[in-house]
Amino acid sequence: MATVVAVVPQYNEAWYLSLLGFAENFRTASPPKIKLCVHCLQAIFQFKPGPRIEARTHLQLGSVLYHHTKNIELARSHLEQAVRALLCQIPSFEDVKFEAASLLAELYCQQNLVDSAKPLLRKAIQISQQTPYWHCRLLFQLAQLHTLEKDLISASDLLGVGAEYARVVGSEYTRVLFLLSKALLLLMERKLQEVHPILSLCGTLVEGWQGNPIQKESLRIFFLVLQVTHYLDAGQMKSVKPCLKQLQQSIQTISTLHDDEILPSNPADLFHWLPKEHMCVLVYLVTVMHSMQAGYLEKTQKYTDKALMQIEKLKILDPSPILSSFQVMLLEHIIMCRLVTGHKALALQEISQACQLCQHSPRLFSTHAAQLHTLLGLYSVSVNCMDSAEAQFTTALRLTTHQELWTYIVTNLASVYIREGNRHQDVSTRHMHSFLPCLHFSMSVTLFLLLLFFALCSSHTEDLGKKGICEILFSYLRYSL
Repeated sequence: MATVVAVVPQYNEAWYLSLLGFAENFRTASPPKIKLCVHCLQAIFQFKPGPRIEARTHLQLGSVLYHHTKNIELARSHLEQAVRALLCQIPSFEDVKFEAASLLAELYCQQNLVDSAKPLLRKAIQISQQTPYWHCRLLFQLAQLHTLEKDLISASDLLGVGAEYARVVGSEYTRVLFLLSKALLLLMERKLQEVHPILSLCGTLVEGWQGNPIQKESLRIFFLVLQVTHYLDAGQMKSVKPCLKQLQQSIQTISTLHDDEILPSNPADLFHWLPKEHMCVLVYLVTVMHSMQAGYLEKTQKYTDKALMQIEKLKILDPSPILSSFQVMLLEHIIMCRLVTGHKALALQEISQACQLCQHSPRLFSTHAAQLHTLLGLYSVSVNCMDSAEAQFTTALRLTTHQELWTYIVTNLASVYIREGNRHQDVSTRHMHSFLPCLHFSMSVTLFLLLLFFALCSSHTEDLGKKGICEILFSYLRYSL
């Protein structure tokens, strides 16, 4: 009897490992043989495995189907069965429980089932406090979900919780990641008074941290990117230069460092902000933003070309969504540069390229739709197609909720109305009234002065048109003051 008991587990392990080996061999074949991989994993259920193997197999099937097929419903079914392990008190089973919850939440978001993803992640976060890596990862994931929903307050609160948790478990590296992520959201919300102490603390922590050189340099790059974009957003061009120079030096430094294959001793440190190659593209992008804002158009073209070439190379091996985001942002800047330098045909080609990129990603399109319509409006103005420009700017206004972009669009739309003899002044006034209460005083004054400049300098504006413009300006000034 004892012999049978000893033999059965060995037999079970043999068939299980054999099927797993076949499945992995088919998955990693060139080209991958996903159908055969799935068959091998499904065969495991024929042996009536225990709950541990059953849950893990459901996770593996769900992962393979989700990442390698279009059968999302079947992937969801397997992942939901794996997630039931969350309710099982199986010791040393955290990797399956939390990986299944994380992947299923990601799938729910892809299917726009956000209300199903949130409670799942909250439950996983609640029971993962003894597992630092998964607890931090799930906090990041839920914060990202809130960010995508534009609930920046909830996302910021979660990142604050993560920073405190990382401090408690002795992970200064991940603590800084949480803090920098929170600073990023606060910058998006324009809560500058709250950003400054966080960035100051992060700067001190990064410089004082003695750890993996690549991790330290990546934190420094994250920190400097936030500093540079903050100064650019504020228009403080002189303050940008030293930070940008440090950023460029840091990316050169990290490029020369070899990846350390030794895993960190603290499981909470098992995170990377971005791969080194993606950081390089990001630094190019930030440099392009600075060059464009400073009026260095040749530099803008030079660094955009380098960045786009790098992205194309990276996409061959890893078509990461963030690379497409970087690519669209680079194209937006180079399109503006082309329009300024009079290369209208190139600008139109690049607008088309940006549109094609956005068509492959609904999220990317929703983020950049207003910008693309604005660029089409600017192109239309450059070729003197005012009706088309008006249509594009009006569409962009309808799509955006971003205050600065709204200001920029309205300014250009006003110039179109002026050049047309102000035939649609009532439409412009309606646009003004819909958004004016939301604008900061400085933006209001800027737009007021710009509109005044257009109105006074336009030699083609009829007296009636000037009267209409003045009505807009006085209405605007009332709101501003």
